Amino acid sequence: MIQTNREYEIFFQLIEKFGPTGFTGIDPSNPLMLEAEVIMKQNDQFFYFCDLILFHILFTSSRSMEMLGVKPAQLSPLSFYQALHPNDLKRDILVKNILLKSAHKLFLAEEGVELLSTCFQVHNAKGNYFNVLSQFYIYYSEIPYKSVFVFILHTNVDWLQKNKFGHHWYLGDDISNFRFPNDELLSKGHIYSKREFDILQLLEKGISTEHIATKLFLSPNTIKTHRRNILHKSGKANMAELIFDLKEHGLL
Repeated sequence: MIQTNREYEIFFQLIEKFGPTGFTGIDPSNPLMLEAEVIMKQNDQFFYFCDLILFHILFTSSRSMEMLGVKPAQLSPLSFYQALHPNDLKRDILVKNILLKSAHKLFLAEEGVELLSTCFQVHNAKGNYFNVLSQFYIYYSEIPYKSVFVFILHTNVDWLQKNKFGHHWYLGDDISNFRFPNDELLSKGHIYSKREFDILQLLEKGISTEHIATKLFLSPNTIKTHRRNILHKSGKANMAELIFDLKEHGLL
């Protein structure tokens, strides 16, 4: 098991100290930044700090090269997209749309904090894919100027059970969820079994119950039972409403 520092207090300290300057002019030898880099190396993480209204990256920590194969000074909003597994490209676009909606909501309210977290598959400099937890700490501030900023932390979670948490999702203002990942955290937002999720993906494509049964080598009655169980878990009135909701949240 990887030895990890599970306290995220260091990241709130970084935001408090460097946020008012827009994360500019940071001395790499600053003790707080050095401590953060040690923790991120230990936890296999890196972060970047972004203005969501201008959609501009203000600062990137040093391990972007090690994790994504991109030098900190060269990281752009396109870099992470280019590193994504093809299966996650559509969901990444949905996530970006949700980020922008959150930013505009907080900007108009002139206050507030939100947290978004989900998982992706990305490749490193060698082209090898790994599972990463992306946590977005979004907040409104008038310092150094009026805008909505986001502290984005990427954590390699390949040491957990691979593919089990591919559809983790959280969006809300419970900041206690901004913490080092474990099974409980990464299970949030994914209440369906693998079989149920397979069926949801096929239903989203417009495939009928009978054809789904053929594809999955199951009986139509078994598929109907799964559909009833899925709706019961979701609390939705019908499958169309559920699929729309899952797509809106980037889960499907």
